[in-house]
Amino acid sequence: MTEKPQGAEPGDDSAAEEAVVKAAEEAAAAGSGSDEDVAAAKRELAERTGDLQRLQAEYQNYRKRVERDRLTVREIAVSNILESLIPVLDDIGRAREHGEVTGGFKSVAESLETVVAKLGLQQFGKEGEPFDPTMHEALMHSYSSDVTQDTCVQILQPGYRIGERIIRPAMVAVAEPQPGTQTTSAPDAESGKSAKPADSDEADGGADS
Repeated sequence: MTEKPQGAEPGDDSAAEEAVVKAAEEAAAAGSGSDEDVAAAKRELAERTGDLQRLQAEYQNYRKRVERDRLTVREIAVSNILESLIPVLDDIGRAREHGEVTGGFKSVAESLETVVAKLGLQQFGKEGEPFDPTMHEALMHSYSSDVTQDTCVQILQPGYRIGERIIRPAMVAVAEPQPGTQTTSAPDAESGKSAKPADSDEADGGADS
């Protein structure tokens, strides 16, 4: 918990300024006195000016810490609320897949989705996107000749994040490239080998003639 710097209250700035003004007045009044009195008044003025500057710096740092802590607490509270609403969003998604989001329920569902989006909750996970183990959790695995890299071919449950922080990874079915589907140069090599004897036969034929 952020602690206030000692004496760092909003009213302290004006009090310190009054002290500096008072010291300046004392220094001016001491102008008619001895050189020692003038020098002492100037030293006191410099000390109080330094105290004021330090107090202002401490108070500004204190305000920054309070604001930073306030934002952190807000982010944690919002994150906890949004995380607790994810099962509700899952139910809405399943109802929408079955065509049950209609009438008044449709308006409520869309309003809720709009509100959580404004608060920073983002849904992710689409079929066809590359598999990323930091964002996706593979629940099913298969091979396919239609993909060239590990690919999400089915979204079993969408993922959610707030900013860059993953609240829940997307549950997906992943397809890897089919083993042995990569093209090779073997046929060309074989055709090259078969062409070579043909050239030899022609060469032999030419020699016989």
